[in-house]
Amino acid sequence: MSAGTTIPDPQKGLGRFHSYLKSAVKIISRYKGNEPLASFLKSYFSGNKKFGSNDRREITNLCYSYYRLGKAFTELSLEQQVLLGLKISARDPGPQWKALLPEYGVPEELQLEIFPWKEKLSAGINAAIFERSFLIQPDLFLRIRPGNEAQVLKKLNDALIPFEKEGSALRLPNAVKAGSVLSINTEVVVQDLSSQQLGRMLQHCHAAISSRWSPGQQSILSVWDCCAASGGKSILAVDALGAIDLTVSDIRPSIIANLKERFQEAGIKNYKAFVADATKGSEQLKKRSFDLVMADVPCSGSGTWSRTPEQLFYFDPEQIHTYTELQKSILRNIVHAVQPGGYLLYSTCSVFKAENEDQVRFLEASGFKLIQQQLITGYDKKADTLFGALLQKPRGINV
Repeated sequence: MSAGTTIPDPQKGLGRFHSYLKSAVKIISRYKGNEPLASFLKSYFSGNKKFGSNDRREITNLCYSYYRLGKAFTELSLEQQVLLGLKISARDPGPQWKALLPEYGVPEELQLEIFPWKEKLSAGINAAIFERSFLIQPDLFLRIRPGNEAQVLKKLNDALIPFEKEGSALRLPNAVKAGSVLSINTEVVVQDLSSQQLGRMLQHCHAAISSRWSPGQQSILSVWDCCAASGGKSILAVDALGAIDLTVSDIRPSIIANLKERFQEAGIKNYKAFVADATKGSEQLKKRSFDLVMADVPCSGSGTWSRTPEQLFYFDPEQIHTYTELQKSILRNIVHAVQPGGYLLYSTCSVFKAENEDQVRFLEASGFKLIQQQLITGYDKKADTLFGALLQKPRGINV
């Protein structure tokens, strides 16, 4: 080492990190899980202007590190749990945080029991890898819309934004503000890698139906997205299937308003949209049937908890029964809208068998034929985990 060279002392300036930890513990003590943690943090920081951007980033990371532990290590103090979560997460906490660990008596890594409901998982899930995935922040994924690949890649390269391309999917660091470079919904759609794979089931459906059309017949698929939410699956259907006769509905008026705005950005003009409770009959659909009904049903969201670990922390397993009953109520009400020979695409972002395979068995008992089902694992790819099943209503079945 040359003369005059000094080694940075990680103990210097630790007061600021003590303050970050104190602020994170205060936030965790106040947060009760009644709204997304991201929304709560935004409101908290809006009311506390003293925090700069770096302060907000450090405190936010501490809060998420705490919730990534689920209900593990509850015998420790909040400070110890926060620091332990930071220590064992995939992100290097840095020398200052490492210097705080012995001061707060943070133990060496213990036996993890972050996800205690392993017996309820869908078949094919590696429980150990899935459990470890809660310690990793997933990446940001974009789907390039048809005809936009060249300009999208050029914009990203010109802006020196790192990315990986997997087909029409782009993987970017989670912190990237893609909307500052790309036209969201026009050029690209923010859509998880696993969710994009449902497009293959849509294309299978299109190929099967169009094979029955007479030569030269000018027909388009009629599609109903019965739990449309923000419209991501509908935009995927438009891009995967081409011209379709699209109908969308959701129980929440505000969601439909946002969907219409998003469709305008996406250039989707020919569609019908209305507010409806999918668990009840709709006057607007009494006499209609569709080639394809998409049911991306409300669920536990357990396949996305790496993005929202506070939901892991506050999850009550009794909610599985609540969701499965809601899902059955939706399915009982929408199956009539699938025309004979038509298809139902059932999907969840759940990892629980009761919300996935068991609901497929329920549909099969109603007379539907399973064409294909897939658990789309993203926990080993820094992505979400989803379930999708494509079923067909046989001709002559009236359900």
